[in-house]
Amino acid sequence: MNWFQHRRAHGRHAVEIQEKRFGYFPKTFRWRGKRYDVQAVERCWNATRHAPQLCFRVRCREGLFDLYQNVRDNTWQLVPGPA
Repeated sequence: MNWFQHRRAHGRHAVEIQEKRFGYFPKTFRWRGKRYDVQAVERCWNATRHAPQLCFRVRCREGLFDLYQNVRDNTWQLVPGPA
């Protein structure tokens, strides 16, 4: 399964950003009751889906994740990376 098929199959999940680095980059987040510490932000970009979004590809000890911030309402979503 390639990256795009994986994203389509697994969808987006609500996530809580607990701390930001430099007031901008995700540093820690909570997903499904577990805390994740971001080791590195590998990529960031802007997107427009239904609303303007800030997007971050982050690496944690548990793997690679894409985090999306809806700029209008400050909600965050996550797409798990491929296994």
